[in-house]
Amino acid sequence: MATTDNGGAGHNGDAHHGPLDQFAINRYVEIDLGGFDASFTNSALMMCVTVIIITLLTTVGMGRGRMVPGRVQSIVEMSYEMIARMLGDIVGGRGAQKFFPFVFSLFMFLLLGNVLGLIPYSFTFTSHIIVTLAFALVVFVGVTILAIVIHKHRFLTFFLPPGVPMWMAPLLVPIEVVSYMARPISLSVRLFANMMAGHSILHVFGAFVFVLSFAGVLPFAFIVALYGLELLVAVLQAYVFTILTCLYIRDAIELHH
Repeated sequence: MATTDNGGAGHNGDAHHGPLDQFAINRYVEIDLGGFDASFTNSALMMCVTVIIITLLTTVGMGRGRMVPGRVQSIVEMSYEMIARMLGDIVGGRGAQKFFPFVFSLFMFLLLGNVLGLIPYSFTFTSHIIVTLAFALVVFVGVTILAIVIHKHRFLTFFLPPGVPMWMAPLLVPIEVVSYMARPISLSVRLFANMMAGHSILHVFGAFVFVLSFAGVLPFAFIVALYGLELLVAVLQAYVFTILTCLYIRDAIELHH
């Protein structure tokens, strides 16, 4: 979705105010690895910032381990307990906690990425399908390998559960295979579409509020409410992505049994 510079001066002047310009990829450091574009971009910068903030939250915030936790420690502890409880409730007691580091890191990274993108003049890397698809593929490939390692050839029963009449196999197996292969697509599109649509709406209505600012506080109150709604969506989408990941881990362990 990066903008091009093919138009004239007037065209470029208008393009910079479009609601989709906020999703443009800007290269800060050009890096060419044998024809592969590995440039350091605004998306990579925000990912690095997200990792640094998570590291500070989990190390500095929890480093002192106070009996009466401060604000930062309380946030980290609540996040920790929420993910641990989610894994326990969904995956169960069959070694569920060994997946905690991955699931917790995934949740915090997506949550911070979504929320930091709401800061004016920042960049939301989860608004790009290539980023969300990469996360979804990591989850998809990981749980598939996990299922094969645990169940070996019995993994194929995921597509034809025991007890199903064989005459239904030609119909049921293709449906189950397509449904299984669609998991990373649905997982990535859900996050990408919500982030992109929400930020676009904020940009459009923000422009209206700027134009109608003379009308009083009502337009400003509306954009504040819309901003709060988008913040809720940002948190909710990180939570949904994480809970679906836990469901996929459970399916890999139990094969729906």
